[in-house]
Amino acid sequence: MTDHFDVVVVGAGIVGLAHALAARRLGLSVAVVDREAEAIGASVRHFGFVTVTGQQAGECWRRARRSRDVWAELAPKAGIPVEHHGLLVSVRRAEAMDVLEAFAETEMGEGCRLLSPSEMAAEHGTILAGDAVAGGLWSPHDLRVESRHAIPKLAGWLQDEMQVTFFRRTLVKAVEPGSVVTTAGTLRAERIIVCPGDDLLSLFPERIATMGISRCRLHMMKVMPGNTGFRLPGSVMSDLSLVRYLGYSELPEAAALKTRLIAEQPGHLDAGIHLIVVQGSDGGLIVGDSHHYEWSPSPFAQGHVDDLIMEELHATLHLPGAQVTERWMGTYASLPDRLMVRDAPAPSIRLVIVTSGTGASTSFAIAEETLADLMGT
Repeated sequence: MTDHFDVVVVGAGIVGLAHALAARRLGLSVAVVDREAEAIGASVRHFGFVTVTGQQAGECWRRARRSRDVWAELAPKAGIPVEHHGLLVSVRRAEAMDVLEAFAETEMGEGCRLLSPSEMAAEHGTILAGDAVAGGLWSPHDLRVESRHAIPKLAGWLQDEMQVTFFRRTLVKAVEPGSVVTTAGTLRAERIIVCPGDDLLSLFPERIATMGISRCRLHMMKVMPGNTGFRLPGSVMSDLSLVRYLGYSELPEAAALKTRLIAEQPGHLDAGIHLIVVQGSDGGLIVGDSHHYEWSPSPFAQGHVDDLIMEELHATLHLPGAQVTERWMGTYASLPDRLMVRDAPAPSIRLVIVTSGTGASTSFAIAEETLADLMGT
């Protein structure tokens, strides 16, 4: 096996895999190095929700649309089922409906459909909780894959069909122009892309320290509906999401909603909770999440946070007899004012960190930009 490649990518999460794909599409030979036998970080712990609707206007929204298109193209080739398409935002407050109406008037709302309370009842009444619905919004622009299966399938396809070489269970000890020093030997490369996820100390720690990056911990759950025939029309969000996702929260109309939520759901806001619900082929719902910012994320889940998430779930969806079957913690690198970082430790090296939990939604577009930058095109 050769030890020389046009590109070496460090990290086999979704960000690293996206960069490997972008490089191969340019006809470059590629190796991916990762310390783990398989992905165990943010790429498989989160929703697999490729979110376009609600992403911050401008670059992030553009990247999400491009990445969604790449997912849609690759999924059938790699044997990755798209579990469902679209997003339903179901809201209980008039102030939340004001935000959705304002969003629908923006460029990002094109193709979305506002739903009145009667339309929500007629189209989605069987899944919604009670009749306290102020309205909603349906977007066709989003899709969802089962991340814990999709990432291994994507890596396998890159290896088998795109001839990407993987070095698993291999620790990268140093990265220098032209070489990646690993526990399996030294790899030579014309260009090197480091995608460390929320590992902020192993490579280029001094550079990362100047960026002020921390880490975010999330409570996640798998919930099995009591009704085996329960099916979501797409991913689901609620009022709380409209003060979290920047595509909504940066609209002027979001201020009134946030004021009301502070009065009515302060515990949810304090824990950084907003509702996302997605569904897999086994009927199980992946439900979350919360946001706790810590340099060293605690491994201990707080029961009251899960209770608040479940409270919002049951206030939004009709799920009698639902049971939590799995609980886990997600983590990702986080910056309060930047959605991603692309740094150049050397002319032939790029350090790429998604700092907003949007890796599944934006990585393919980010990777294309990185390769264009490295190749000078």
